[in-house]
Amino acid sequence: MSDGERRIVIVKKVRRSKGGHHGGSWKVAYADFVTAMMAFFLVMWIMGMDEGVREVVEGYFSNPVGYRQSFSGGKNPLSAGNAPIPIEVRNYMLLSRPEQEEQFNQAAETMSRELKTAIEAGQLSAEFEITIADGGLRIELMEQSGGDPFFAVGSAGVRDNLRSVLNVILDDLMGLPNQVALEGHTDGRGFVGRDYSNWELSIDRANSARRTLIALGLPEERIAEVRGYADRQLKRPEAPYAAENRRISLLLPYQDDLVRRPSLAPAGVQPLSAGGGGGAESDSANAGAGH
Repeated sequence: MSDGERRIVIVKKVRRSKGGHHGGSWKVAYADFVTAMMAFFLVMWIMGMDEGVREVVEGYFSNPVGYRQSFSGGKNPLSAGNAPIPIEVRNYMLLSRPEQEEQFNQAAETMSRELKTAIEAGQLSAEFEITIADGGLRIELMEQSGGDPFFAVGSAGVRDNLRSVLNVILDDLMGLPNQVALEGHTDGRGFVGRDYSNWELSIDRANSARRTLIALGLPEERIAEVRGYADRQLKRPEAPYAAENRRISLLLPYQDDLVRRPSLAPAGVQPLSAGGGGGAESDSANAGAGH
């Protein structure tokens, strides 16, 4: 090329398409669709499982801490899916509520029948009320008007009548895996001029009932709590000195409730069964019994 010739430079510009208005938003929409489909198929998979496995899945989402504690050293029942081998949910801590309720119903019917038979035969004197509430199985053992008291007046000394009542229900308690919480309740009669009150009396009586159950054969590790409520939860508020207010309550909470630790206060439910002669009596008729 000579010095007099003009150099020609050709510049090519390549225009890149920006994808119109949609850009990359389709990827976000597609990701949402895939997530929704995954959730849908997960629900369908769980619905096709055995009922026991579904109960365990429900237990995980309602109580993940207890679930991890329960399966930290063993197999996970979710891995079994629809395997033909039945899963023994009974081996795990998070037992299904319907299964436990069935156990409670059977035990309540047996205890009611045995207590009623013993009362009608004159072997013991007591009122009782057995209920299955949200907290578990509640057994109320109450003194009977005109009958033998459970404790010596104003003390926590266990009398033979309460020992006989506890002995009647012992086998049914032994047949259940649930732990036991004991509650002591007094009537409305207070102490005069003493540093000892119904609060101390109620907890001492509950503790005496605990010792009696252990002496009769209940394993000590089955006892979860011992509580005293004094006269704050009267069975018959309209008659604060009534014999039914002087009682010992046993609560067997659901096993999963032992992990969640909810309030185990008695719920307002109708009794499953009741026994004993009892009936309403005036305050004056019970004033002599005391505490």
